[in-house]
Amino acid sequence: MQYWLIKSEPFKYSWDTFCKDKKTCWDGVRNYQARNFLRDAMKSGDRVFFYHSNAEPSGIAGIAEIVRTGLPDRSAWDPKSPYFDPDSRENDPRWFGVEIRPVKKFRELIALEKLKSIKSLDGMLLLRKGQRLSVQPVEESHWKIILELSAS
Repeated sequence: MQYWLIKSEPFKYSWDTFCKDKKTCWDGVRNYQARNFLRDAMKSGDRVFFYHSNAEPSGIAGIAEIVRTGLPDRSAWDPKSPYFDPDSRENDPRWFGVEIRPVKKFRELIALEKLKSIKSLDGMLLLRKGQRLSVQPVEESHWKIILELSAS
């Protein structure tokens, strides 16, 4: 099993909306490195931290699970979508997504400032200066530390 973190602005798609939906296709990602994670690296059963970005405060809201992988991102084919890409074709998709489902809501959002204050999380991609990827791997050691935080 691998571990991941995905970012969503809560005013666009929040953890609570995700829980009401019961599952969603994580699409609309338009960064090639993140696309490669979605297309090639994420596997069914992998666990994901759901992170609220561009919020006050930003932080991890809960845990999701990947249930389906390698899904062509249909928003790329919709001219009305903000994620439309005229160079992506149904027979040759450029962009991909995964289907995820909620697993556990944290009692409290684990704020970015709290994460930054924990020395053992040094090196976590999320905490690196200038790191903006909306889909990123999480090391198992970092995953376990954050799980402990969520329980306290």
